Amino acid sequence: MKTSKIESQLGYTFRKPELLERALTHRSWAHEEFPGGSDESIRDAANESLEFIGDSVLGLVIAEELFNKHPTLDEGDLTLMKHHLVSMTTLSTISDGLKLGTHIRMGRGEEKSGGRQKPALLADTLEAVIAAVFLDSGYISARAFVNKIFAEHLRAATPQSSLDYKTLLQETLQAKKLSAPTYSIMRTEGQPHARTFFVEAAWDAGRSEGSGRSIKSAEMMAASEALKLLENGIGTMEV
Repeated sequence: MKTSKIESQLGYTFRKPELLERALTHRSWAHEEFPGGSDESIRDAANESLEFIGDSVLGLVIAEELFNKHPTLDEGDLTLMKHHLVSMTTLSTISDGLKLGTHIRMGRGEEKSGGRQKPALLADTLEAVIAAVFLDSGYISARAFVNKIFAEHLRAATPQSSLDYKTLLQETLQAKKLSAPTYSIMRTEGQPHARTFFVEAAWDAGRSEGSGRSIKSAEMMAASEALKLLENGIGTMEV
């Protein structure tokens, strides 16, 4: 894999390009490249372990940056903003902007199913790339990289822009004299350390779905989708 074009898009040049190659390698590609290979060989070729590291590095960088930028905010507001910034939605948006999807090595089946546009896959890949930068040159470089690619989102982040959609949905339904929403897990996908949860929000007159890297974030996305439906007059029949 030639990495110079990708490095140009990322604005970072790797001393160990093989780290970037691994960060851009999906498990489906490793399965096809090493048919009959052991779980260990496939794991070593794919980016799943890097996602685990990248998630931790990203969380620390974002927490540090929010603390420095908003020293007067309380823990609740900072947590709400951090949750929004490290959500699958934000990560996949940034990943798409960096065009990571065009460079991911994935199996033919995954590609045919639209893998290059899947938010969860794009988010996972971005976390793996962050880990690759961290392993290539340490935390200071990783922090600079994260701050650069998240700059626009960090500038726009406020407690108000990172609303608790679940609370807002409950208040909206209450105002319309509808019952409070209930949330249920529909299914989960992925490995234990990189799992995606799919959740349904249901109320008297409607339902919506959301997905996320945690149950809480999936519920938030389901609530966000419910609010969009309600704004369009869907699911508003009064009881």
